[in-house]
Amino acid sequence: MTLDSMLIWFENAPWARMVGGLAILIVAAMLVQAVATFVIVRVVRLVVQRTANRWDDALLAHRVFQRAAHILPYLVIQFGIALVPDLPPKLAIVISNVALATTLLYATLAIAGMLNASQAVYATSEHARTRSIKGYVQLGKIALYVVAAIAIVATIIDRSPWLLLSGLGAMSAVLLLVFKDTIMSFVASVQLTSNDMLRVGDWIEMPQVGADGDVVDIALHTVKVQNWDKTITTIPTWRLISESFRNWRGMQQAGGRRIKRTLCIDAGSVGFLDESEIERLSKLHLLGPYLSEKQRTIAEANAALGTAAGVLANTRRLTNIGTFRAYALAYLKSHPNIHEGMTCMVRSLEPSATGIPVELYCFTNTIVWAEYERVQGDVFDHLLAILPEFGLRMYQNPAGADLLRWQAQRVA
Repeated sequence: MTLDSMLIWFENAPWARMVGGLAILIVAAMLVQAVATFVIVRVVRLVVQRTANRWDDALLAHRVFQRAAHILPYLVIQFGIALVPDLPPKLAIVISNVALATTLLYATLAIAGMLNASQAVYATSEHARTRSIKGYVQLGKIALYVVAAIAIVATIIDRSPWLLLSGLGAMSAVLLLVFKDTIMSFVASVQLTSNDMLRVGDWIEMPQVGADGDVVDIALHTVKVQNWDKTITTIPTWRLISESFRNWRGMQQAGGRRIKRTLCIDAGSVGFLDESEIERLSKLHLLGPYLSEKQRTIAEANAALGTAAGVLANTRRLTNIGTFRAYALAYLKSHPNIHEGMTCMVRSLEPSATGIPVELYCFTNTIVWAEYERVQGDVFDHLLAILPEFGLRMYQNPAGADLLRWQAQRVA
């Protein structure tokens, strides 16, 4: 077949001209896609790798440039479909609408990638520890997808988006039910962020959901907590507003962690100190100033009693438990790992069936868990070991060895 005969055949075959035009349009779109993918994207990647800016790295990592490159071939189809000869108008409209819908789809994915990139860049900043924007990014993506879905559907069916939006009014109750958790989570996320109630890295404790550890992620719908046993607890965001939880951030910022523990003293070991015991305890350098001052004030008070001082019960005397409290307080204040700027006291609590509780209330100058436990253990080891110096005993329920010893003494 000669060239002239082929031209005559094309002139007399409209469908052939249409198929040829569509083939040329598809080839042109594929060429544009190849150029965009293998030239533009590769050039952008090389440029990004040579810059120190974090934004372009994040955009490349979240495939923003690749998704944007996919828009170009569909734009070629959308604007080039009018140049295809003998194409039925309805078919041209359908192809143009599908190309436009696909363009909107890739544009939406590119914008979503930009939102993800902004979250990734913000996560590396100093403000990310105090203010998380992940929930807002997720909410923005939900709104973006909803708007894009309406626009794509309206484009495919060749109707105005406002027509679809007007129909959503009747579905508002259904939408509120479907997005109930999202709405509640968004309100909770705003409250958590605006009131600075929770940050990534905070140690929180929420026993009702089994959470006790560090916050590792704050999202729109969930907050992830890595517990001390390395398990992950996922908490719905709205529960952090509707229910109570403990945040240990104040302890971390203060730089001291509280010690609040009691020693239960056997009430039968409590008594007055005699002169020999006072003299022996005065040799303890932590008690020397205290005993000297106490003896002076007691002597002045007893001298003021006059003849009533002849009755021993009328006089003031030192007790072993009071002297022990003074020693424990002096020991805490001289300890190098006890915080000097925070409350430090030793007090007696209400006696009970388990003895007389002597409570130590102070703060360590470290918030590191292991160091805190070491300091607390050292303090109580020392105080437990020195109790016999004051003639005091710890209260302890009888053990099996105690019962055997008492039985042996009874038999003897």
